[in-house]
Amino acid sequence: MDRAPTTVRHLLHRGDFVRLLLTRLSSQFGDGVFQAALAGTVLFNPQRAADPIDVAVGFAILLLPYSLVGPFAGVWLDRWSRRQVLLVANLVRAVLVAVVAGLILAGVQGAGFYVAGLAVFSVNRFVLSALSAGLPHTTDAPSLVSANALSTTSGAVAAVLGGGAAIVATTSLGSGNTGYAALALASALPYVVASTVVAGFPRPYLGPGHETPTATVSARDVLHGMLAGAQHVLSHPPAAVVLTVMSVHRVFYGLLTLMTLLLYRNTFTDTSGLFPGGLAGLGEVLAAGAAGTLLAATVTPWAVRQLGKARWITLLLVVGGVGQLGLGGLFRPAAVVAAVFALGFVAQAVKICVDTTLQESVEDDFRGRVFSVYDTLFNVTFVLALLVGALLLPASGVSWAMLLVVGIGYLLTAAVFWRVSGVRTRRFPSLSDSAQPTSARSSVPQP
Repeated sequence: MDRAPTTVRHLLHRGDFVRLLLTRLSSQFGDGVFQAALAGTVLFNPQRAADPIDVAVGFAILLLPYSLVGPFAGVWLDRWSRRQVLLVANLVRAVLVAVVAGLILAGVQGAGFYVAGLAVFSVNRFVLSALSAGLPHTTDAPSLVSANALSTTSGAVAAVLGGGAAIVATTSLGSGNTGYAALALASALPYVVASTVVAGFPRPYLGPGHETPTATVSARDVLHGMLAGAQHVLSHPPAAVVLTVMSVHRVFYGLLTLMTLLLYRNTFTDTSGLFPGGLAGLGEVLAAGAAGTLLAATVTPWAVRQLGKARWITLLLVVGGVGQLGLGGLFRPAAVVAAVFALGFVAQAVKICVDTTLQESVEDDFRGRVFSVYDTLFNVTFVLALLVGALLLPASGVSWAMLLVVGIGYLLTAAVFWRVSGVRTRRFPSLSDSAQPTSARSSVPQP
């Protein structure tokens, strides 16, 4: 039997895939604008001050509590229409960012500000998990790697473009409370657009593939759902292995993120030249990460076909270690931009492989819960790394010791993953090649 085409052109001829992709692009563009408004408010607002502890605590307040939403999101996504979740959640976010804009304008700091931001990020859990859980319903199994490469990468780039647009807008809006409040409010429009686009799907189209009599979720339901999701992951070794790798990678990513923020906040203060410091330089860093993300999307489907996921992930982890040691250690803006390009490439390529492995390995009725566990690990490990970094990093962000920890950590993770994944003995075929899962096929016919 001939294999189905796996090209981007093939995917873009599917109306359902394009509709879900446009939903993601609009939603994540809004995320970029909103996150830039928050980052500017906390880090680069002359009316506020920040040190490493402030930055880390801010991330912890925003990310750790909303990770508790993940278990509920997973159970609901396996009960509710994912199309309805995407439609309603984006509208709710549009309302919530308007509230945040009002708080920024009023100069509110502390608990009130963080609770409002927390609400926005909590709803975001439903959106990102629903997009990932619904993706296999808009593509065929052989195209799943390419579909993940295109959708997650273009979504990440859309977020960067949103952040870049917000940074450019600060030149006319100003960098005080008024300017950042206007940016936060502007992020509501892309959320409304995303809700409008996803409304074009029939209600059951994105799954789950069954109707549940009740959508009421109790704490007991959540506990049982998460246990079932965890057992499902543990019973599928490829899924468990890649979740572990992603968690370790997010620790390193969190340390490097805080280091970069501190460098551009306190060390790279010259705002002139080809590689400036400050907020403009941070925008350059975002652009470099986006370029690495795009390259990962281009290369990864081909690399997986040639090498298999396990070999490709191992190589990526090696590149991550060598790249951060060789480039980041120079502690110069140009070198940091290059290091972020390499990190963006590694992070996105690994994510494509992890997303695809989970979609291939788990059944549709468990996907919502599994992806919510994934999202929770994704953020908890990131925040823990930020908290550790806040205690160990100097305010300047310059730390060779931390770079050594990250670089050697990547290399050790590569060695352990290579051994555990059993590439040589083919213990996990779905990691060794591009698997053809039956669970990835949609139960809803393509229009």
